[in-house]
Amino acid sequence: MRSKILAAVAATLAAPAAFAHATFEQREVTQNARERMVVRIPHGCAGGQDTLRVRVAIPDGINAVQPMVKVGWELSVVTGPLAEPYHSHGAEITEGVREIIWQGNLPDAFYDEFVFRARFTEALPAGELVHIPVVQECADGAARWIEIPAEGQSAHDLPYPAPAVMVLPAADHGHSHSHSHDHGHSHGD
Repeated sequence: MRSKILAAVAATLAAPAAFAHATFEQREVTQNARERMVVRIPHGCAGGQDTLRVRVAIPDGINAVQPMVKVGWELSVVTGPLAEPYHSHGAEITEGVREIIWQGNLPDAFYDEFVFRARFTEALPAGELVHIPVVQECADGAARWIEIPAEGQSAHDLPYPAPAVMVLPAADHGHSHSHSHDHGHSHGD
């Protein structure tokens, strides 16, 4: 009996660590929709260090990326060629944001969120997870949330799993949804 109680206490004490990694507020995204993505950073790096930089790598299949300015943080992006060009307002877009970088200071004891918008294309298979690597950099080291599970492996088995969201199939063009204001314009542009 005592060992069961100790095991339950140990499991309870260990539980918060399981949720202490970088995650997205969203659990799902839809193909061909622009989504508002919120990266949650729950704490600093090992040893109680403050987070000084948050970097988000944008995988192929995600385009039209727009990071949100964050008061007190310097925002920059790294651009590069897209795996699949796309058309916007009559122009072919061949380059885009490949990485978002916020630089500032998040004390270890505090939690914060970093926001960007992006379009999730049909290049991302419906019914599968898309992993979006996040790195927290501190004065002495980093927490690299970049590990992607192998086929049949659980993210829970990885010490630093990349945050992931489930890709849902493209919405029916015949019905209205909450993202419709982000798609093109009806006044002939």
